[in-house]
Amino acid sequence: MAQTSNKLLVVEDDPGLQDQLRWCFDHYEVIVAGDRAGAMEQLRRHQPPVVTLDLGLPPDANGITEGLATLEEIVAQSPDTKVIVVTGQNDRENAVRAVGSGAYDFYHKPIDAEILGLIVNRAYRLRELEMENRSLMQQNVDHPVEGVVACSPEMVKVCRTIEKVAPSDATILLLGDSGTGKELCARSLHDLSPRGKGRFIAINCAAIPENLLESELFGYEKGAFTGAVRQTPGKIEYANSGTLFLDEVGDLPMSLQAKLLRFLQERVVERIGGREEIPVNVRVVCATHQDLPEKIRTGTFREDLYYRISEITVQIPPLSARGGDIILLARMFLDLFCREQGRNLRGFSKDALSALEGYNWPGNVRELKNRVKRAVIMAEGKQVTAKDLELDETAPNEADFSLRYMREQAERQAVMRALSHACGKVTAAADLLGVSRPTMYDLIRKFNLKV
Repeated sequence: MAQTSNKLLVVEDDPGLQDQLRWCFDHYEVIVAGDRAGAMEQLRRHQPPVVTLDLGLPPDANGITEGLATLEEIVAQSPDTKVIVVTGQNDRENAVRAVGSGAYDFYHKPIDAEILGLIVNRAYRLRELEMENRSLMQQNVDHPVEGVVACSPEMVKVCRTIEKVAPSDATILLLGDSGTGKELCARSLHDLSPRGKGRFIAINCAAIPENLLESELFGYEKGAFTGAVRQTPGKIEYANSGTLFLDEVGDLPMSLQAKLLRFLQERVVERIGGREEIPVNVRVVCATHQDLPEKIRTGTFREDLYYRISEITVQIPPLSARGGDIILLARMFLDLFCREQGRNLRGFSKDALSALEGYNWPGNVRELKNRVKRAVIMAEGKQVTAKDLELDETAPNEADFSLRYMREQAERQAVMRALSHACGKVTAAADLLGVSRPTMYDLIRKFNLKV
């Protein structure tokens, strides 16, 4: 069972009621605040799981304006905190209004220690169950490849392929557009292989000038050229017993393609200016966004090198072809950047979800990550909107969730979309699809989906 803090924040301006509540909850670590500023300071300092809040706070002790403002601020800063509002007798309208603003429950004065204690204990118990459920969900999430977050069949297939080929020494060619996660897949191939404890050396063939790339890859001897003041091993040697990742191998100059081909065939390197053949035991993974068969036809890439680096080819699909992965990744990035930036945003608005799905994502996962980060920094409301993401607002198409328009593969996509929008909640996803809860479970089993 996940452990919950024993702290209880009591927000009450009446000293007599403060003492009474301390007495009621002597088995809790009671923290007291008399106004909104004090309440927020104590919330930040102690992070209590449960708060009791009197709606009549100064300077509006006879009204509810300040109390409701405090409630909204608590919910915005700490959405998981259970807030129990304390209202005047027969003040049901304001109690319901408070619950609508995010309060967990309400209680009418005068204070009855036994009844209020039951409400507080129930709030603590619910918080414990939520924490336990969250912990279990994190443990049971099926991450086929470390660091890769995916639920679409396209990416799950990629992950399964990586798992299968990682233990081998086969040379792998990763194909995919810029920003699809080729380097992440290359690192997974290394981590899952017997070479996982060795070095992972990455070099971008397109980022280094041609006159420096050879020395960077193969190294050089002292005096080999002007400025070569000492013997320097190349990246290939540094990767010995590990993995060498050649990113954007399609941009490798023709002058180096022959030398790389010889290394792949013989597994030896010669430093520039040297005559000694140095054996290297390294696994090679290559990646490119270019059409290598087309480059072969135009004479800018060697056909024999292509077949040598593509013993196994893995095609990584663009983000726009990954179905429910877009919202899944967006929510993951939102959680990540909210923690980094100290923000407490309540997810994405409906227009943001619709815009995320309607956009083509030419920059793929890298663009999605950058847009979400900017939105977290710039958002002024409680949720991230399409405007925050700098995406055009598109009207949500509720018909997209109807099974009448989808069959076979389209039906699977609809189920995954609904689960993504509903954050994995089966009942809410069933409502979006317009089917019963048992039918939803049948669909989940039918498509072997993980919730």
